[in-house]
Parts: sequence; structure tokens; C-alpha cells
Amino acid sequence: MVVLAVFMTNLDLWIVNVALPDLGRSFAPATLGDLSWVLNGYAITLAALLVVAGRLGDRIGQRPVFLVGVGVFTAASLACALAPNLWVLVLARVVQAAGAAAQLPTSLALLFATVPADRRTAATRGWAAVGGLAAAAGPVLGGLLVEIDWRWVFVVNVPIGVLAILAGRATLPHPAARENGPLPDAGGAALVTIAVASLTGALVQAPSWGWSAPRTLGLLAVAVVTGVWFLRRTARHANPLLELHLLRLPRFGVANAGTMLFGVGFAIMLLSNVLWCQDIWHWSALRTGAALVPGPALVPIVTVLTTRLAARVGHGPLVTAGGLLFAVGITWRAIAATAAPDYLTDLLPSMILTGTGVGLALGTLVAAGVQALPANRAATGSALVNSFRQISAAVGVAVLVTILGTRVDLSAITGFRVAWLLAAGLALATAATGLALSRPRAAAPPNRQPGDADRDLGPLPDRGNARSA
Repeated sequence: MVVLAVFMTNLDLWIVNVALPDLGRSFAPATLGDLSWVLNGYAITLAALLVVAGRLGDRIGQRPVFLVGVGVFTAASLACALAPNLWVLVLARVVQAAGAAAQLPTSLALLFATVPADRRTAATRGWAAVGGLAAAAGPVLGGLLVEIDWRWVFVVNVPIGVLAILAGRATLPHPAARENGPLPDAGGAALVTIAVASLTGALVQAPSWGWSAPRTLGLLAVAVVTGVWFLRRTARHANPLLELHLLRLPRFGVANAGTMLFGVGFAIMLLSNVLWCQDIWHWSALRTGAALVPGPALVPIVTVLTTRLAARVGHGPLVTAGGLLFAVGITWRAIAATAAPDYLTDLLPSMILTGTGVGLALGTLVAAGVQALPANRAATGSALVNSFRQISAAVGVAVLVTILGTRVDLSAITGFRVAWLLAAGLALATAATGLALSRPRAAAPPNRQPGDADRDLGPLPDRGNARSA
């Protein structure tokens, strides 16, 4: 049931992207910038709450937090399906993300509690593979559901969620709470949410409002002020939301930079392909979903097939190869795409190349970052990686909307090409981070102890005496 719930939250990303053009027609005259909040409201909230929810599970127990998360996600999915207007839908998506934040960090802990220690590696790989399975199934399932009505994209979560709750109450273990310390800084969570929401809001609304409009400039100012405030608060707080000082570990910082760059390019690619198929080629949601399957289907396959290669050659070469393949694939679209549909020579080669690139680079970047951490920072470092991935997704959607403008039609073709070339540039920058990861690590002193890794960070904040901002 843990895996079923995780599948549900991963599936939601793909099927909502496919449904976005139909949402626009249902809530006309909503602009593309307005519609982007259906995606970004979810991503930003998830980024802000992942750490808080994970620590709450450690404090009061993984089982109750997980079950509450499934319940919140399920109820919010029903609210999405019943939404009478776009902004009610966006609000329901924010609540949905809060439920997902409670599920994702607690699900793996519950899975570990149900399997013997010698099977945990296999269990972890299976848990991670759920995302790949959802990616492969999502476009087609989303297309099928949108053919009925876009509201079914959210209705489908309800029976899955109810089944997961009933089975979970009957079968999930009761692992004890593992800590009694304070929760991460809730004020920091609010600040990072406001900062990212203001930045993406300025980007997506600027085509309508104008870049020099007071509202646009005001949102940019709010983003800067709250972003700086968040950084200062994080540096001083006794229990910060994100331990940003970990970025001073060279390999961890490089891997996170690559994750951010690649995440923005990936988000541009994903949404632009959906919009192109439905609004330029005028394909149905079902045909669009079927056309997009090769890319996401390749991701888990490539990831599994290159596991031993990563162990043999290291993370860097795979990240470089993945970034280069993604750049070639998305550049192919910028060159080959025309208003006349030509799947075999335009979209299919691009999906094969970019899907292979994602399979090589994205998971490898996450693994490189986590493995660069000292053991006693693995959990908080993983949360930082996942938060950055969600923020990069929100920024990618906002950048695409900024380039395309308020409407998507034949006049936007040049904008698509610009967006694809930008994504290619970001992928090339990702490839460069792979070269940095390929450099030999500095040799450790002969008497180095496992706990000495923290010294690479310089002086860490005194969590007992640090003052809260």
C-alpha cells in the first residue's frame, strides 16, 4: 500500500501536464500564466513542506503522518475534480501537495520497517522504480482520462487513496518515533514559499502585465527580499528548514547545481511537448499522451541498465553523457519541428534522445549528491536535493510561460524554438557539472575518521545556542 500511494503521487505529475490544455479550454479566458499555477502551486508547496513533514514523521511516528498525508491528498484530489473555477483548483492543488509532502518522506521509512535488513537495497530500488512506472503510464492514462473529462484526472486518485488508507490501517507497521527535537523552521518554510512563488509569479505574469509594470516589479522585489531573509534566517536559526551549509561540500554543491540546471530544462521540455502537440498540431490528449510515452518509458530502463556502469566509471561520465544527449534531443526539436505534424522525424527522435539523457543524468545527479554527504547528514541532504528539484520544476514552467506569452498558437512557434534552445543550453551546463564530478576526489588523510567529513563544511552552526532570526 505504501508503493500504491507513492505511485499515485508520482502519476499526478504526468497526467496533470497532459490535461493542462483542456483545463485552459474549460476555464477560458484563463491565460497560460494563470494555468501554470496548477503545476507551480503544487511544486512550490511540495518543496517547502518536504523537510517539515519528514521531520514530523520522525517525531510523532511515520505511520500516522503517512496515513494523514494519503487522506489529505485524496480529499484534495476530490476537491480538484469538483473545482468550480481555476483558482479553487489551484488552492486544492496546494493542499494536495501538502498531502504528498507527508507521504513521500515517510513512505520509505515504513517500507524499511516491513522488510528484513538484507532486503532493504532491493526495496529501495523498487520504491524508486515506482516513479519510472508512473512516468511511463502517466501520459497515456492522462490522455484516456482527459478524453472523458479533465476532472477524471483527479477523480482517479480517490479510489486509489481510499484503498491505500483502508489497507494501510490494517497492515502498516507501527515504528516508534525516532526523535523528540524541535521541528524545522516553519518561518523558513513560509519565506521560501513566498520567495519562489513571487519569482515565478513575476515571470508568468510579465507577458500580460509588462516587465516594467508596478505589479511585476513588486513581485520581483518581494522575491528578492524574502529570498535574502530566508538565507539570513537559515544561517542563524537553531533548526533551519534546509541545511544550506552542506552546499559547501564541493561534490554535493556541484551535484545540486546540476540538478537545478537539468530540472529547469526538463520542465521546459515536458510542458512544451504537451502544448505543442495539442495547441500547434491540434492532437487530442490521448494521441498526445501516446506520443510522449517513449521518453518517460526509457528513463527507468536506462537507469537500471547503467547501474553497474555508474559503479565502474563513476557519476561524472554518466551525467556528462546524459546532458549532451538531452541537449542534442531538444535541439533536434528546435531545428526539425514544423506546424505540420511529423512524429517520426520530429518528436520521436527527440523523445528517444531526451529520455535516454534523463535516464543517464537525473538519477545519477541525485545519487552523486547524496553519496557526497557524511552519513549523519544523509537525510537532511536528501531533503535539500528533493526541494531543489521541485523548485527547479516551478522555475522551468515559469520560464516557458514567459517565453511563450499568454496564448499558444502558430504565432508562438518561434517562442517554442527559443525555449528549446534555452533547455539545450541548460543541459550543456549540466554536462559541464558532470565533468566537474569526474575529477578525482582529494585523497583523505591516512588517519581520517568517518565523522571527519563534517569538517569539510567549516564550522557548523551551534544548534543549541544559535539564535532564531
